[in-house]
Amino acid sequence: MIEVTTAQMYGWIATFLWPMFRMLGLISSAPLLSESTIPRRLKILLAAALSVVISPTIGNIPTVPVYSLDGLLIVLNEVGIGLSMGFAMRLVFAAVQMAGEVIGLQMGLSFASFYDRAAGGQTMVLSRFLNMVAMLLFLALDGHLMMLAALIDSFQGLPISGVPLSGHGWGVLARAGSMIFSAGTLLSLPMIAALLTMNLAMGILNRASPQLSIFAVGFPVTLLGGMLVLALVMPHMGAYMQHLIESGLQTAATVLDQLAPYTPVVDLTGK
Repeated sequence: MIEVTTAQMYGWIATFLWPMFRMLGLISSAPLLSESTIPRRLKILLAAALSVVISPTIGNIPTVPVYSLDGLLIVLNEVGIGLSMGFAMRLVFAAVQMAGEVIGLQMGLSFASFYDRAAGGQTMVLSRFLNMVAMLLFLALDGHLMMLAALIDSFQGLPISGVPLSGHGWGVLARAGSMIFSAGTLLSLPMIAALLTMNLAMGILNRASPQLSIFAVGFPVTLLGGMLVLALVMPHMGAYMQHLIESGLQTAATVLDQLAPYTPVVDLTGK
């Protein structure tokens, strides 16, 4: 007769459940994996499959009852680790979307917007286009695989436990939010300079020839000129987007490193 004790049952459940919460945190916040077009059941199935694969490689998994205070603390830690890493990568694509918004406003495409399920609101067409380009580049660089590999490696530096995470990691993540404005502005700067020069030229032309209706000519000229400049700039955007993706992966690694709880060293020698 096979007998299964409660401790053994808790151990089997914990081996699979605790890594799954960390995976779910990443999948619910990371770019590409958190798209609203992907069914929720498929996301849960992906997290479960990854947990089954990596759980044998994780050592020292605490056998804590799921319905307990310690189990709740572990769940909060695991979800927080996954969310922090996914959010760090999400900042990169937020910067790209901001650049698209700024370029669209300068080109006069503020009316060309549609409802985006991923953003939960109205999004400019140009912003969505640049986001798709960044997403394809992210796949081409195997960024999704590197992101998953970094999360799997995080089980060594951040073992599963109920010890509260360090606040330094959240501070790094908050400071990294500034890259949305700085990187987005740098990405859209060539287009802003070209369109500003175009508007200045039309302003001078309007002063030289008041009979010319700048309102009738300005919009099509700005739109066509912006599309031409965008076609010339697009081949050079890939290198900067690649730099942003690499910076996002480095930021995620820094956040995971800083989230490690501080353990004071006790000197037993009395020195």
